Amino acid sequence: MKKLGVRRKKGIYIRDSARVITRLYMPGNYNCVNRLLERILNMSEEEVSEVLDYVVKHYSKRHRDIFNAFEKNFLKAKPFMPGDVKISDQKRALIGAYFTMEYSIESAGLFNPSIVLHPNQDHLAEGSIRFVMSFRAVGEGHISSIEFRSGKIDKDNKILLDPVSRFVDTPEVQLNPVYLKRLFELKLNEMGACNEITAYLFERLPEEFTYEQGKKELQKILNRNMFSQDLLHKTVERILWVARSNYEIKFRSDRRISERVIFPVSENESMGLEDARFTRFIDDDGTVIYYATYTAYNGRDVLPQMIETKDFVTFRILTLNGKAVQNKGMALFPRRINGKFVMVSRQDGVNNHIMFSDNLHFWQESKVIQEPSESWELVQIGNCGPPLETKRGWLLLTHGVGPMRQYSMSAILFDLDNPAKIIGRLPYPLLTPTEEERDGYVPNVVYSCGAIIHNGELIIPYGMSDIRSGFASVPLDKLLYAMQTP
Repeated sequence: MKKLGVRRKKGIYIRDSARVITRLYMPGNYNCVNRLLERILNMSEEEVSEVLDYVVKHYSKRHRDIFNAFEKNFLKAKPFMPGDVKISDQKRALIGAYFTMEYSIESAGLFNPSIVLHPNQDHLAEGSIRFVMSFRAVGEGHISSIEFRSGKIDKDNKILLDPVSRFVDTPEVQLNPVYLKRLFELKLNEMGACNEITAYLFERLPEEFTYEQGKKELQKILNRNMFSQDLLHKTVERILWVARSNYEIKFRSDRRISERVIFPVSENESMGLEDARFTRFIDDDGTVIYYATYTAYNGRDVLPQMIETKDFVTFRILTLNGKAVQNKGMALFPRRINGKFVMVSRQDGVNNHIMFSDNLHFWQESKVIQEPSESWELVQIGNCGPPLETKRGWLLLTHGVGPMRQYSMSAILFDLDNPAKIIGRLPYPLLTPTEEERDGYVPNVVYSCGAIIHNGELIIPYGMSDIRSGFASVPLDKLLYAMQTP
């Protein structure tokens, strides 16, 4: 490690429990909600004013627009209210406040970062780049979300971190996303949900249809009573599951990137979005788009999903499909190779696999390309983010788990034209936890979800024991020279 010149760099990202979002709070069951609403509705206007003033005084400075949060959550509570009741604007806001709670998104940890070039590279000094980083943030109940930060790397590879905002915003969920009928039908078919009902539905939908169009056609089918109720119920449930798992979100573009957090929206990610691996993908026609694979977790099952964005303002959340979409740790190569999309993954929880596909959304086959062989990785291996293109080959950072469940990082090299072929391997760890890094939420772990190459150095953001994050770097030529032929 010393011979390679690996060094820790200045700049640490530490969790901040004061960064909070607002969430809907539903107290208990249906009866609890009704009793709470009854008590609020019986409050005098004087008491309403007094309580609302207290809430605004103590909470408005912690959020950009606290009344907007109150209004959103009032609308969630409104269906439980008597239909003929009339209330003042103050009581409306207070009802929203009672159905709102704060959630500290990074109170447990801020770790497992990935890094990519920022979409905006204007007005930079010569030899400098601007970057975007994503993090896995974990709060109460071990719920994971995706946060962002930004900064610059100058010509001397000094890292300059942008200030982090005190505020955090969740995005607006787009209410009427657009779906591709072909992909939608393929996903249902993979789930074993295609039948005469779905055939009837898709005959009546255009090649691209909106959520509202799909709902209207489903309602027509329900009204016509053409199919058995049991089959209809199961089919509609699966159709809506696919629809809700593919959605769009949008942040305000005038807010700092550090104010944006992607918090769980759909049922299959209710307990978190874990370990996003972002890559700046350049298609054959020169189009640039950012993709990230992440693990959706609902408390029981894990499901690999994909994020798509061009500007880190608007994001599309998409399901990944196919027999090979399993387990965790999928990472996309930053361009097509021989006309195909390529990903590395860990299908079986132990070995590194490689996958090829003609369709970004469907992955049917995988092949083992690396098995644990060294003492520091005998439990399992996996990737530490998308491969990086160098003149000698595709550089992939890997992680290995050894005795005492210690995580270390190393590297392998793929052939540029045939990434199923490993042409080099670092015979020892690149990074292992230091004494200062080994204590945390999950001890003895160093882990990354993506690195970047700049001015002849590999710059690695990495998480320390699932609690905080920092940077390390190594001269690229020394790392490549140290690779041994397997």
